Amino acid sequence: MKPIFALTLALLISTPLAAQNTDHGEPVGDGGEVETAFQQDAGEEAGGLTGSTTDESDWQDLGIAIPAFATDRDRATPASTDGTAALGREISRVITANLRNNGLFQPVGPDALPSPTFAQITSPAWGNWSGRGAEMLVHGYVSARDDDRLVVGCYLYDVVLKDELIREGWVVRPADWRRAAHKCSDLIYARLTGEDPFFDSRIAYIAETGPKDNRVKRLAVMDSDGANHRFLTLGSATALTPRYSPDYSQILYLSYVDGNPRIYVYDIGSGRQTLVTENRNPTLAPRWSPDGRHILYSMAVAGNTDIYRVPVTGGQSVRLTDTPGIDIGGSYSPDGRKIVFESDRSGSQQCYVMNADGSNQRRISFFGGRCATPEWSPRGDQIAFTRISGDFNIAVMTPSGGSLRVLTNGWQDEAPTWAPNGRIIQFFRTERNSGRSSLWQVDLTGRNERRLPTPVDASDPAWGPIRP
Repeated sequence: MKPIFALTLALLISTPLAAQNTDHGEPVGDGGEVETAFQQDAGEEAGGLTGSTTDESDWQDLGIAIPAFATDRDRATPASTDGTAALGREISRVITANLRNNGLFQPVGPDALPSPTFAQITSPAWGNWSGRGAEMLVHGYVSARDDDRLVVGCYLYDVVLKDELIREGWVVRPADWRRAAHKCSDLIYARLTGEDPFFDSRIAYIAETGPKDNRVKRLAVMDSDGANHRFLTLGSATALTPRYSPDYSQILYLSYVDGNPRIYVYDIGSGRQTLVTENRNPTLAPRWSPDGRHILYSMAVAGNTDIYRVPVTGGQSVRLTDTPGIDIGGSYSPDGRKIVFESDRSGSQQCYVMNADGSNQRRISFFGGRCATPEWSPRGDQIAFTRISGDFNIAVMTPSGGSLRVLTNGWQDEAPTWAPNGRIIQFFRTERNSGRSSLWQVDLTGRNERRLPTPVDASDPAWGPIRP
């Protein structure tokens, strides 16, 4: 067994906690403050149990039991008038859904399991769980403080070895209880797979309503599982192609007012918008540089569309492409040294790579069909794109154009965006007959596909980084 902290669980709850305090505002009143309550220093033993999870066959049989999180005393909170016991069950349900929906695990949630006592959180009843065939056990607790904040603890145990693998806790505002559930999910995912987490992240997209010939397109955001949905713009101006800044603090998007395109940066903390550039020429697909200092966009001038770079603070734009035809998009490699984009300069829509200064432009897609909306993986090892070969499908390839893999088989799947850990891709799907659009996710195996809930039709998704 690993050494148990000298502080007992009760002491952790009743005593002010040394914490790293981050206070980042959220749009439309959504809370964003999460303090670290405690964290196990697991050292080398906290590394993943495997180096790669692209092949999920070894993981689907891993039995993970996630009973309801316990509470020291059941108290009503602004997060749940039913009390902390009911809230603990909801937290476990969110964790169960996260681990199930990513396709790697088959967890059993709180509704099918006995609820542990508060004392059993740090001293599991091993026989209860081994008898149920569980290999891994997630225990946790939720406690309400006098200042209405919640303390949420998360523990992962190896049932076979009767060993604690890792623990962590957080102090959150009542509105942020789901963030604690996502952070616990990230803790479990990272410990068991050795990969970077992604659950505690947000998604921006374009919410669409109204008739086909007069669509209202608003900027909207939500959690990675579709919860905590917010509309950020009113719809009086058309919003398009949002993207989170690398530090999560801002959202970049394109807006058309009276037919004139404008690129705005929306500050998540204050809700203020800053105009980066506007012009009378058709403008498309603004994208951040990895350091957050520049923005790429495409602009049509005199029938020729090229890619430009402009400082995020505004100012003079620099043209990076200058060939006859249409050059659109632009997604930086994670190191900022290269840009992938689409162009029809060869006679059909294909994907190209160039250096960040526009030099050394070369085609990388030679596999038949067309290549559009390329997006570089956060890992740098793959590029996701829309493959157009009859239908529109999501595919991936290496930065050199090799190892093509088609991941979806819908009628019109397009505009891929990567999860922060580079393992899952989000896109939007248009239905053949109705024309309605919705957000979907698929992992790199292509076998785990699911639809995300949105209150209205949805397009142009953008997956943000892990939240600070």
